[in-house]
Amino acid sequence: MKHTISALVENKFGVLARVAGMFSGRGFNIETLNVGPLAGGKYSRITAVVKDGRNSVEQCVKQLNKIVNVIDVRDYCDTGTFVARELVLVKVKADGKTRPEIVQIADLFRAKVIDVDPTSLVIECTGNANKIKGFMGMIEPFGIIDMARTGAVALERGTPLE
Repeated sequence: MKHTISALVENKFGVLARVAGMFSGRGFNIETLNVGPLAGGKYSRITAVVKDGRNSVEQCVKQLNKIVNVIDVRDYCDTGTFVARELVLVKVKADGKTRPEIVQIADLFRAKVIDVDPTSLVIECTGNANKIKGFMGMIEPFGIIDMARTGAVALERGTPLE
């Protein structure tokens, strides 16, 4: 089972290394890892997606809470409802014949063409993991030249109960 874990941390040197080290030290493979500062720059949010195999994610969350610069940790799989999004930038082969079809596919997925070249297009697509997978499946036959993909960013829906 996949777990989306979100940690609110102080934006200080070495915090990311300690958090990532805690996962690997307990035998977890981080499938995706995303980090970004919050407004004001004092805090950052680390979002990691891990699989719960033979190790307990619950124990992992408890250990994360013990790290000095960690403010709050949530396993969104335990909280019920949350929203998560990913971003992919993909450079795909496109000539005069295939360009209209590629643009039409991008439109179906509400993706944006952000760069046009005589032999390629760069497309930006955001959404949940299934949407990104579907988009990539449709674009792949045209020939992917290069791509970059973020990990998930996630927030709990509604007002959290305290």
